[in-house]
Amino acid sequence: MDKFRRIFSYLTPYKTSVALNIFFSFLSAIFNVFSVIMIIPVLQILFEMQPVVTEPVPFQLSTDALTNNFYYLASHMMMNYGSIATLMVVGLFAILMSFLKNAFKYAAMYNLAWIRNVVVKDIRNELYRKSLVLPLSYHSNEKKGDLISRMTSDVQQIEHSIISSLEMVFREPITIVVILASLLIMSTSLTLGVLILLPISGLIIGRIGKTLRSTALKGQNKLGVILSVLEETLTGIRVIKAFNAEEKMKDRFLSINSFYTLIMTKMYRRQYLASPMSEFLGTVVVILIVWYGGSLVLSEDSSLSPAAFIGYLMLFAMIINPAKSFSTAYYNILKGMASADRIDDILKAEVTIQDKPDAKQLKEFSDSIALRNVSFRYEKDLVLDNVSLTIPKGKTIALVGQSGAGKSTLVDLIPRLYDVTGGEVLLDEINIKDIKIHDLRALMGNVNQEAILFNDNFFNNIAFGEYNVAEADVIRAAKIANAHEFIIKTSLGYYTNIGDRGNKLSGGQRQRLSIARAILKNPPILILDEATSALDTESEKLVQEALSNVMKNRTSIVIAHRLSTVVNADLICVMHEGKIVEKGTHEELLALEGYYKKLHSLQMFAD
Repeated sequence: MDKFRRIFSYLTPYKTSVALNIFFSFLSAIFNVFSVIMIIPVLQILFEMQPVVTEPVPFQLSTDALTNNFYYLASHMMMNYGSIATLMVVGLFAILMSFLKNAFKYAAMYNLAWIRNVVVKDIRNELYRKSLVLPLSYHSNEKKGDLISRMTSDVQQIEHSIISSLEMVFREPITIVVILASLLIMSTSLTLGVLILLPISGLIIGRIGKTLRSTALKGQNKLGVILSVLEETLTGIRVIKAFNAEEKMKDRFLSINSFYTLIMTKMYRRQYLASPMSEFLGTVVVILIVWYGGSLVLSEDSSLSPAAFIGYLMLFAMIINPAKSFSTAYYNILKGMASADRIDDILKAEVTIQDKPDAKQLKEFSDSIALRNVSFRYEKDLVLDNVSLTIPKGKTIALVGQSGAGKSTLVDLIPRLYDVTGGEVLLDEINIKDIKIHDLRALMGNVNQEAILFNDNFFNNIAFGEYNVAEADVIRAAKIANAHEFIIKTSLGYYTNIGDRGNKLSGGQRQRLSIARAILKNPPILILDEATSALDTESEKLVQEALSNVMKNRTSIVIAHRLSTVVNADLICVMHEGKIVEKGTHEELLALEGYYKKLHSLQMFAD
């Protein structure tokens, strides 16, 4: 119920449109009742049962007064113009009621068209905004395909199941209430019987749909797994082909897809039961009403005339479709709530890295970066253990060591991509948790081992994250990064699309674009995470030259796999099993004949 309320809370900003929809639905229901009630005087005229009323009564909003004055007008017309003319006028009046009913129904749907689409838009927007602010730890623990499934198919399911049911949720209950009120006025005893039978029918339908939500949740979860496999397949298609793993991947996908098919078949069979079951129960109720109502009409002291009973049956028949639609909406909503559960998991996920209420602004870096007794865990695994390090402004600090030593984790703590689990990280003697995240990250530029590029042109990839950038500034950054020459050789120069993840470019070209992006940002602090480790010798030379250009007069933190790239660093820190085990210059560390000497010897032997 809480999630249902959350979905409908998206309607709050559009309460005017919702109110108009309810108002027009109410008017449509009123005129719907009138269009059917008009059949009663038509039948009475046809069968010459029309009572003659010679005197009108003062106008009042009461059933007796309205009925008396209507029959007075009908009697007056019959006496002056005859039954045929009266029948024609009454028929035209019924047509007018039908026109007004449908006109107001369209007006209600006109407002609903805006509501249902704008609510889905708001859900998508909120999901996307939340995905941007969630910490890296959340994205690391979740499958990318499953997150995409929640943001696409689950939102689509909410649109199809819940939002599309707004019409029935808003309109059908109003229609049912108005019709029941009219039936109650026409015959209290007969309507009391209806009020007993309808809840019984609703209870039976509710029990059938009880497990629909859990089945739908299993289906949506399994669809998330399918999308994860698809995403992995398309991303790793080169490796799949290289290792002849097509059959293995195919078997995995077919197995998951078959299980998903079984779940969805079970769900739809249960869902499809709603309509025939509600129709059958409606027929049973109608038969019971015909039997009971007929006995009332045939009794000698009955206040219900045959014509009124026929009108009553026609009016009651108009409840069946709204009730059936409402039961269908109920099933759809149960199905959609499974998707709402999955979406709610994202929306309720804790944003662990965010600004404090009193966070400080910091627009420049003037002294040093300090890590004091820093520890960090990924869930239970200790990755950094009591690390202390000071990085003075303008110096180049290199981090070396075996894979898994904690180098990348350490540099991820500085821009608060993760938060320390022990100790503190200071920038100019201010704990970075006390600095606005935007200001902190604005002081830093990142070049990673994997060049993260976007399916856009060169210009927008270099100017990524910046607004109103001059073309001259982009070209200058590209020249410093040794990227200008290969960019201008493309068909549209800086406005050539680079493809998905920059797949139209070589590894060295992608990396130089990443460097150009960091240069354009012009940060005082530069973080280089194995920026040349995946490149060939020629590309590495060009990238290393670009890095040398960008590192001038900056504070640089360099993670290096090849020790030859950091021999000139002001300080080299050797990391092993989450600790800094050695510090010094290249010559000093070689003289120690410890971990660094061993790494250096291994690389020299490999070369």
